[in-house]
Amino acid sequence: MSRKKKQAENTIPAGYTLDYVSGKQIKETKKELVRQRVVRALIHEYSFSPEDMELDFSIGGRKKVDIAIFHHDKEHSIEHLGRAVLCRPEPNVGKGAVRIRDFEQAAKDLDEIEVIMSEVEAVLYGLWTNGLEFFFLEKEKKRFETKCNPIGDWPMAEESIGTKEVVSDAHIRVADNEMLKITFRRCHNFIHGNEGMPKDAAFWQFLYLIFCKMHDENLRNKQRQAWQRRFWAGPKEQFDEKGRKVIRKRIEELFTEVKKQYKNIFRGNEEIALSDRALAFIVSELAKYDFTRTDVDAKGVAYQELVGVNLRGDRGQYFTPRGVVKLVVNMLNPKEDEILLDPACGTGGFLVATLAHMLRKFRNEQNSQAGLESTTEFLTVHEQLKEYAANQVFGADFDPFLIRASQMNMVMAGDGRGHIYHINSLEFPNGHTTDLAKAKKEIEFGSFDIVMTNPPFGADIPITDKHILEQYDLAHTWESDSEGGFRNTGVLKGSVAPEVLFVERCLKWLKPGTGRMGIVLPDGILGNPAAEYIRWWIMREAQVLASIDLPVEAFIAEANVNILTSLLFLRRKSEEEKRTEAFGRAEKYPVFMAVAEKVGVDRRGNKLFKRTPDGEEIIEARKYIERIRIGGSFVERTLTRSEKIEDNDLPLIAEKYREFLKEHDA
Repeated sequence: MSRKKKQAENTIPAGYTLDYVSGKQIKETKKELVRQRVVRALIHEYSFSPEDMELDFSIGGRKKVDIAIFHHDKEHSIEHLGRAVLCRPEPNVGKGAVRIRDFEQAAKDLDEIEVIMSEVEAVLYGLWTNGLEFFFLEKEKKRFETKCNPIGDWPMAEESIGTKEVVSDAHIRVADNEMLKITFRRCHNFIHGNEGMPKDAAFWQFLYLIFCKMHDENLRNKQRQAWQRRFWAGPKEQFDEKGRKVIRKRIEELFTEVKKQYKNIFRGNEEIALSDRALAFIVSELAKYDFTRTDVDAKGVAYQELVGVNLRGDRGQYFTPRGVVKLVVNMLNPKEDEILLDPACGTGGFLVATLAHMLRKFRNEQNSQAGLESTTEFLTVHEQLKEYAANQVFGADFDPFLIRASQMNMVMAGDGRGHIYHINSLEFPNGHTTDLAKAKKEIEFGSFDIVMTNPPFGADIPITDKHILEQYDLAHTWESDSEGGFRNTGVLKGSVAPEVLFVERCLKWLKPGTGRMGIVLPDGILGNPAAEYIRWWIMREAQVLASIDLPVEAFIAEANVNILTSLLFLRRKSEEEKRTEAFGRAEKYPVFMAVAEKVGVDRRGNKLFKRTPDGEEIIEARKYIERIRIGGSFVERTLTRSEKIEDNDLPLIAEKYREFLKEHDA
């Protein structure tokens, strides 16, 4: 085979994508992006076989079905067409909320799918979607008419709803990553756009229901055979007034239990203030998924995207992009017996990523694989994860909004307790916040193996409180000592950027001699001549493990922050090390350095894929091994699909750092 032909097989022209059903190249349009997302969900969530699917299936005349699903192992003919999907481009609504229509309001759009369902005898189920709105339909044949009735969701492959109205025991499924993000957006948009609630109020109402969902699943894992599911909605229950009230009764019982169990998060006077209609819609959306079995990273991404709508960043608080978070966690590589802290935890990104990291380790130890593990293996690793989270993971933040958001993120990730404190980390151990007394006992200075954080930073939010500044070496004026070093003049500055103080504070929380940290910093600290005394102080107090330059795209796409940043990794020196070095006996050591040029997205947040010099996008085969339910039993299925490769330097940097540590026996 010629090199040119082989390259053509492993590339795809820009502006094209790969059809997930057939593997063929197909033009990438807004409608196609929606269709391919739906196809992936139908395969990975609903367990349909790609061999039973066909795109653009003609049903006579000019009518086509965007996604046709045939009965399993049957000929792709109109006689065996069981389900039909029509896709439309996603509405261009920017970052604002869009009103989610009900079936009556979308009647004109639904005419087309209803005509297809009525005319094609074999079609029992239909779906119309624009990527944000999903309208599921079930055909009802009567003697003199055929009706297309709204239902909350489709049944899984090779199943049917039939006449069964109560589906409290219906199969719940592991969420596809993209579909989970869309589900969260749909729920939040429904509350904000349809109920007229402010964004922040809509956010909390949604999270109350997430808590109810997780509580119900936790009871399932504890009670096993005795468990009675309460967080569910029948396929037609949400569409009539009586059914909605029954849903509310179940959920309010759950929420009462949630408030009692999570007294550290709830004050007890919270209420579900949604209308019966909105409550039923959201329960129906969330009930279909098994959150406990859904990937921790997927839940974290969906959650963070939702919280991002409600976080303004007006006090220097910005989300750390997921890729950067994973890089920090992978490079610090927490161990099961190590205690870690994020003193500016925000929504808990570093903490949740650490839980995902440890879950992978626990699975590797018992030689099990996500999605293929037995119930016993699954419960074993999740109990191990809960125990780890309860004893080893700590966080703190000054913003009470973020404290609750972080606590909820941790609960969704699999931790039922969450040591997250409402304190001012720069003022600690002083201050007047609610959790200060508890924090003094549980997060003492010098007690942590690992600190990882992205502190608030910027000259527009300086720390000016004298009582805080006087705690810090770096809050004083330093001058050159004419011997290549600096001396503290003892003169306190009037204001200091918070990130400077956070470097000193994080080191103080680490165990002397062994504690290590990773921190996001603006490039000025590492490069500006005026900050030379800071760099000298850091070198005196810590061993520099690594320094990673990040491109502006790292933060601008997700946090809308146009600033160059770096990751600095340090190990706190022991007092003995510092004394030895003070006498001129400092030893040289290697420092890992890297520059990340690509982080998987451009400045607008569009995904970037690896390309050839000719500009074609590179593709490679990816294998999916899944445990799917067919009938009453589970079977293992392997799917291989060619996919584009994300252009992201961060995973490679983590890999190179591991090689660096091996090379230097670190």
